[in-house]
Amino acid sequence: QVQLVESGGGLVQAGGSLRLSCAASGGTIMTYGMGWFRQAPGKEREFVAADIWTGGRTYYTDSVKGRFTISRDNAKNTVYLQMNSLKPEDTAIYYCARHKTGWGNRVLDEYDYWGQGTQVTVSS
Repeated sequence: QVQLVESGGGLVQAGGSLRLSCAASGGTIMTYGMGWFRQAPGKEREFVAADIWTGGRTYYTDSVKGRFTISRDNAKNTVYLQMNSLKPEDTAIYYCARHKTGWGNRVLDEYDYWGQGTQVTVSS
């Protein structure tokens, strides 16, 4: 059974940066697309970023383009989300997930393994 564990969340001032990590165990991420999603209080879980298994193509929701970067280290079985120029509206619980195929995308139902989430709070 694949387990994903996120870390790196916390409290940061607007304009600051955080780097989230998602470490996988019990299975590989090497041949799977990976995604990051977030859920703010009272809102549905939404897509943030995804990649394909080679790491050669990435996708972002419009609100984070130019500020967030998804990357992976297959040797460490870990995926990252570098978040710069953070805004209060980025406040949410951030989840990583493994896609069912090698091509990550924005469709939640196509991810079969999820982490427990890490809280990111951006103060104004």
